[in-house]
Amino acid sequence: MIITITNDEGITSYDVNNIKDDSARTNATVMVQKVGQLEVILEALSFASSTHRGNLETLLSDNPEAVVVESEEEIDNEETSEEED
Repeated sequence: MIITITNDEGITSYDVNNIKDDSARTNATVMVQKVGQLEVILEALSFASSTHRGNLETLLSDNPEAVVVESEEEIDNEETSEEED
């Protein structure tokens, strides 16, 4: 199994099958599998998050009564209180 690692020093490829120490080769294979699983989970979470955000945006835009409109007075009060801090 060939693994390519990209970091600040450049791109390096490794062949895990060429590791002579059985224990180290097994550990490398297990770590590669774990990293692969985590990458899949990250991609799934990113997709799910984007989908939920899109659904929420659609739901909110379909319900105009949920829109919050700040009056000029509220905006002036917020700016004044920020300036005092």
